[in-house]
Amino acid sequence: MTTSQIDHVSVTTQANVYFDGKCVSHSLTLADGSKKSVGVVLPATLTFSTAAAEIMECVAGGCEYKLAGSDQWLRSDAGHQFSVPANSKFEIRVAQAYHYICHYA
Repeated sequence: MTTSQIDHVSVTTQANVYFDGKCVSHSLTLADGSKKSVGVVLPATLTFSTAAAEIMECVAGGCEYKLAGSDQWLRSDAGHQFSVPANSKFEIRVAQAYHYICHYA
């Protein structure tokens, strides 16, 4: 099931812009203090580093991703998600815009 709306949040209005604009997101803080970000990755192959564990939920589009230590590219499309451990890296390949919610653990 794809998340279509997140209610009762505080939104940081200044965007987080990474990789020369190929990834743009906004940070959210929920009423319970938990954090998320919502954003889009434009066509590119990028490498992200994580501090906290993350669950990447695809809400539109799709991507291929490869977790640190793996040689296998996996697919994530709308309605799917993948988990990335804390203090790790993952690669992402996007052919068309990948819209996501990053749930921080």
